[in-house]
Amino acid sequence: MSLKAIVVDDEQLAREELCYMLEQMGSVEVIAQAGNGLEAVGIVERLSPDVLFLDVQMPGLNGFEVAHRLIQNGTPPNIVFVTAFDRHAIEAFEVNAVDYLLKPVEAARLEKAVEKARQRVVPPREAPLDDQIERIVQLMADRQSKRERVAVKVGERFLLVQAEEIIYASLTDDSINIVTSQLAGTSNFRTLDELQSRLDPSIFWRVHRSHLVNINKVKEIVPWFSRNYILRMKDAKATEIPVSRAQTKRLREYLRL
Repeated sequence: MSLKAIVVDDEQLAREELCYMLEQMGSVEVIAQAGNGLEAVGIVERLSPDVLFLDVQMPGLNGFEVAHRLIQNGTPPNIVFVTAFDRHAIEAFEVNAVDYLLKPVEAARLEKAVEKARQRVVPPREAPLDDQIERIVQLMADRQSKRERVAVKVGERFLLVQAEEIIYASLTDDSINIVTSQLAGTSNFRTLDELQSRLDPSIFWRVHRSHLVNINKVKEIVPWFSRNYILRMKDAKATEIPVSRAQTKRLREYLRL
């Protein structure tokens, strides 16, 4: 059975990427997209999807406000929250969400979420309490899998640093350079995507195709042309890192710029 899905995210690139991943499965039909909460409520009530993939952080109505409004209207579909912020996990389950995915979304976790939604649709049933407990346990396990320490090669040695000490990581000449306040070296990860998948997504932002930054280690935000920004980091060289156009909107919303 093909599940009918709606994807809601105010970031177009994130929305399109998730739609692509779902369509690659072959068992999910994305019947509509929405870029904000109000639009999502109207589309859900009109199309009655089997599952709603819903971002949490959005202007206007956030994801949980959308869920509560759908519940009040008596038209709630199965909901999978998709977000970079895991601090809302428990609230997600309070609205009886099917699952909770952290960005960047991994294909294997997405498949599990789709299967959980399918189990609710065929046959229809209320999720038992032990299912909700299992999801919370899985969420915590996913969070613990994020590496607390990262190996950095300095000369001929590998030094272990706490993840939160990393100021930024950049891709330069096919090497991933990692900088902390105490050292600079290279990583054995082949891509920034691999490194990012092992770090806390609420702290480490991919602000540019070639740069991953610790948002807590930004010293200064410098306005640039075309309403873009450059981040001046807290390392000894006060390294300047460009913010891509796609990430500028997220930065403005997060810091209320």
